[in-house]
Amino acid sequence: MFGKRPAAHEAAEGAPSVADRTVGAPGAPSRPRRGRTTADRPGPRGLTGWARGRASHIETPTEWRGTTVQVCGLWPFGAGSGTPVIGVPLGRSMTSGAALCCDPISWFQRANLILNPSEFVLGKPGLGKSTVVRRQALGLAGYGVNPLVFGDLKPDYVDLVRALGGQVITLGRGRGFLNVLDPGEVTEAAKRLTGDARRALIADAHGRRINAVGSLLTIVRGAPITDREETVLNVALKVLDERHPGVPVMADLLAVIRDAPDPVRAAVLDRGDLAKYRDTVEDLEASLVGLLGEGRLGDMFARPTSEPMHRDRPVCFDVSSIDDSEMNLQAAALLACWSYGFGAVSVAQALADAGLEPQRHYFVILDELWRVLRAGRGLVDRVDALTRLNRQRGVGMAMITHTMSDLMALAHEEDRMKAKGFVERAGMVICGGLPAAEMPELTQVVNMTGAEQRMITDWSTPPAWDTGSGRKSPPPGLGKFMVKVGGRPGIPVRVELTEAERDINDTNRRWAR
Repeated sequence: MFGKRPAAHEAAEGAPSVADRTVGAPGAPSRPRRGRTTADRPGPRGLTGWARGRASHIETPTEWRGTTVQVCGLWPFGAGSGTPVIGVPLGRSMTSGAALCCDPISWFQRANLILNPSEFVLGKPGLGKSTVVRRQALGLAGYGVNPLVFGDLKPDYVDLVRALGGQVITLGRGRGFLNVLDPGEVTEAAKRLTGDARRALIADAHGRRINAVGSLLTIVRGAPITDREETVLNVALKVLDERHPGVPVMADLLAVIRDAPDPVRAAVLDRGDLAKYRDTVEDLEASLVGLLGEGRLGDMFARPTSEPMHRDRPVCFDVSSIDDSEMNLQAAALLACWSYGFGAVSVAQALADAGLEPQRHYFVILDELWRVLRAGRGLVDRVDALTRLNRQRGVGMAMITHTMSDLMALAHEEDRMKAKGFVERAGMVICGGLPAAEMPELTQVVNMTGAEQRMITDWSTPPAWDTGSGRKSPPPGLGKFMVKVGGRPGIPVRVELTEAERDINDTNRRWAR
């Protein structure tokens, strides 16, 4: 076995090696070489050249996810996922496949990733904006945070709130009423408080009622009320509280202004001339009459509140019975729900600060933001006043609209800049599929790379027609979103529903019937 080698082998002693015979082949050395050289060392895919076995395709290795303790013995084959795992499980990263946990309250309170517990959600209709927010609301409910939906127009959140054992308040023509002059539980809560806490709660409720009435009058007119009219409302509400021991309605406020009491006349500066007073408040009276059932808003805000809101459970104001053709009534309903709901949150926080009730956190969902902003001049300021103090009140917030064009379509430059501030102040921005025309406006407030912009615009591609089944395929961007926090790289994520969530996420139920 170890004897003299055959003659054929002896003859081959001087023959060139395999490397020498392949000189001139792609990747081969330029002249014959003997021995081990740098060119002979294998690369990531093997040796390059004829008959050297270079692999043209390498399969992706299987990835496994585990904790640091579990995979510590696999060094150096372990790699960090790069996505946060604190908060509500949202989906899997489209780049790494790692799970992403994301919600504004957890990222603010526990992870310290954002400075403001709020998010702004953008995306074309039908791609799953509400589904993302529902997933976050469902997960936060498990953490003890109560979701509050102040105006559900479709409805998208009614089934979720009912499944969580929450309260659904139905509003609409002939279905339910919301009295914006109703202080809610402020009166009873004020009796339990003393000193500065009591005065602050009463003053907050008074300011909120002025803001709510002014917002409704702005929608009725299509223009903001004057400074003098706002002063008249302020004084008239104080007189109304002194005269009316119970819960007043809009007709009671109108009666105070028509009675012309001395404090209100002093605010008008009529200087003893009653005719001048009547002329000054005439437009205000006419607008208030429009809120008593004689105007286009009907009597939805003229009667006592049909169902008071609870503070200790999830709540949804269902205004889906209001038709889309009644945009002014929809905007008025949303604003009234926001004002009433934030008033209830203020009561809960005041009682918690005094040690009279447990500390509660809320996740407030403001959907279809564009409908309110377009309803009249000056409503941006009203929304801004309602939403600016969410961090101090222990409230997380999600504001949802379709595109940046919804904010930029406002008639006045001042309103457009304030509306853009909603996006700039948000702790995180979640973008679904958007057309390319949106990118210039969006990148002014959110830093995005070219690759991130292309990914978002690709998601806005319309669905293809499936000739086999005879119907449209799902949109390419369905359930795909980009999570952006400041100037950090975006996290593309795909949201997939569990079986338990499918029933509460069916927004096409009427078509399925």
